Amino acid sequence: MPHYLEHRQRLRARFLDGGAGAMPDYELMELVLFAAIPRRDVKPLAKELIETFGSFADVIAASRERLLEVDGVGEAVVAQLKIVEAAAHRLAKTRVTGKPALSSWTALVDYCAAVMARNPGEQFRVLFLDRKNVLIADEVQGLGTVDHTPVYPREIVKRALELSASAVILVHNHPSGDPTPSRADIEMTREIVAAAKALRIAVHDHIVVARSGTASFKSLGLL
Repeated sequence: MPHYLEHRQRLRARFLDGGAGAMPDYELMELVLFAAIPRRDVKPLAKELIETFGSFADVIAASRERLLEVDGVGEAVVAQLKIVEAAAHRLAKTRVTGKPALSSWTALVDYCAAVMARNPGEQFRVLFLDRKNVLIADEVQGLGTVDHTPVYPREIVKRALELSASAVILVHNHPSGDPTPSRADIEMTREIVAAAKALRIAVHDHIVVARSGTASFKSLGLL
């Protein structure tokens, strides 16, 4: 049996016996790469990917274009990594869909961070809630550059009325890595709150997510 196949068997056995907790990022990456590259030692590529992007999470969140810049990465590898990313997002969303948002707050913030924190450009999402604060829709309202996303308060309120939503939670990311709200963020949030209040739609919070963590307007006394 080729050495790399023996290594794969041992690595799979370690994962099944002890889980991923004690495995370094590059070994978890190896397990992902096994399906994409069935007949080659993938340890060097796994280590290079982790070294290039910084962590397992950063690798699976990297864009197709950036991944393909790494020697040894082809479409099969990109597809495998994006399947893992999609599965992670789906699992995170399952934990908050259909549940009261305010009593599942940690899971909600974790979901937002998973789907947005590593985006290369700004993204503005709105989580629409019903009268019991159950999440009924999660929609991207705007895409922007590395430091700006155009947001239109009237469009957010209009969509809330279409969905019969009683409340919303605003979410956007800071690609810079710092979740601290900017002056523009604060002013924009005030405009949305005013537009929503006129139609008795509550704005429960505005969450800013970034690689270094999250910030809550409500916790900061900004809402």
